[in-house]
Amino acid sequence: MKIATWNVNSLKVRLPQVQEWLQQHQPDVLVLQELKLDHDQFPAAVFQMQGYQVVWSGQKTYNGVAIISKHDIAEVCTHLPLLPDDPQKRVIAATINGVRVIDVYCVNGEALDSPKFEYKREWFSALNAFVKEELACHEKLVLLGDFNIAPADLDCYDPEKWHEKIHCSSAERAWFQALLDLGLHDSLRHIHPDAVMYTWWDYRGAMFRRKQGLRIDHILVSSLMRDALHNVSVDTEARGWERPSDHAPVLAEFN
Repeated sequence: MKIATWNVNSLKVRLPQVQEWLQQHQPDVLVLQELKLDHDQFPAAVFQMQGYQVVWSGQKTYNGVAIISKHDIAEVCTHLPLLPDDPQKRVIAATINGVRVIDVYCVNGEALDSPKFEYKREWFSALNAFVKEELACHEKLVLLGDFNIAPADLDCYDPEKWHEKIHCSSAERAWFQALLDLGLHDSLRHIHPDAVMYTWWDYRGAMFRRKQGLRIDHILVSSLMRDALHNVSVDTEARGWERPSDHAPVLAEFN
């Protein structure tokens, strides 16, 4: 089983790339973030013509998430129970082939002294509570998406420059660790414990060409899914396409 995540940074712009990527890699499940589309503008028919089912929670401008699957999709949830009135569309969960898939577009936070950082704190607390409940019901669980957190200095091209900055602060890394403490495992680090692998590169400053990025897109898995894990890869080729997203797809393969 192949399960992948990709922050596409506007599905309207990147739709041909997503279609191409699906054709090349044939994942069982691909989750997307940052659709930047109103809910009723999601191109469901395009993916259905490629043989995929799809569920989504759309929102223009910055948010929106989707799950694309070769298999039946059931038990869909599109909000965090502790934030039922949150207007931002940042989470969608579904059960696929006996696996609970939770797609998240976590809050950026902007800066440690920003009100948006407090929203990020609240959001991660609500996410933690939700995942704890989901793990109690689903032994096979995958939590994946854009977390906007680089968990360790290894996940940052310049740890000194980014020290206690947004994405790399001690507080954010503690929130990430709290998710792992629930019984989840960082799939990429399970396969590649010491590898330098980034998933996001700023458009500015030719950061991709200079190989200066952050690893902020993750696939966290329950113990049963970890035991079946075969490989995890970051598709940097897609980041080099014309008019790319600033994120690369991350793909986990399970036996």
